[in-house]
Amino acid sequence: MKRIIAVVAFAASAMSAGLLRADEADVKSALAKAMPSVKVDSIKPSEIKGLFEVMVGADLFYVSEEGKYLLQGHLIDLASRTDLTEEKLSGARLAALDKVGEKNMIIFKPKIGKYQVSVFTDIDCGYCRKLHSEIDQYLAEGITVRYLFYPRAGKGSDSYKKAVSVWCADDRNKALTEAKKGAAPKEKTCDNPVDQHMQLAQDFDARGTPLIVTEKGNLLPGYVPAKQLAEVLRDEQAAK
Repeated sequence: MKRIIAVVAFAASAMSAGLLRADEADVKSALAKAMPSVKVDSIKPSEIKGLFEVMVGADLFYVSEEGKYLLQGHLIDLASRTDLTEEKLSGARLAALDKVGEKNMIIFKPKIGKYQVSVFTDIDCGYCRKLHSEIDQYLAEGITVRYLFYPRAGKGSDSYKKAVSVWCADDRNKALTEAKKGAAPKEKTCDNPVDQHMQLAQDFDARGTPLIVTEKGNLLPGYVPAKQLAEVLRDEQAAK
């Protein structure tokens, strides 16, 4: 959300100067000049005539063709009752997670996998600890749990240092489980993806932990019991 606000602020100055055009290439060029530090991934016409869809990482916003207005919000197809924006955001979230890659996650796998979720977690978060204390229940439901770190206290905090130490441990899965039980991990540093995880959580507009991302890219904020989560994932697969 913070990044989108910054994008809006920069784009507003571009609009007031009349920089944006109806042509996609012109819009891209104008945005690049107005927001040199922001990578615009795609610009294309939206489902509404005269409105361009602009994708920035896992964020999406809209710019009018004459460059006078910028809109942040969701487009709803009233006939089908479909959230068109959410469909595209979910795809962007999955692409962002793929870019991080499983090599940069801590993964707990069941013997027979049926479903998969990515979970942004904070070692010192109560509900994160509750979720992990029930990890065997999630595995029993066939749910693969891929952990990413989101220490809410920020970079340099005790929670952040614990996340780095867990990542740098010889056995990350064991170190994470022990840390979730309240044991202080042995302090270690190494190359780690914690900052990348934190940025991605912010891009997803995470407002707390745990934050669960389903295989379809939908967000489930907060703790969800294993059986209930399995039902959600089962329904999601059936809807494909």
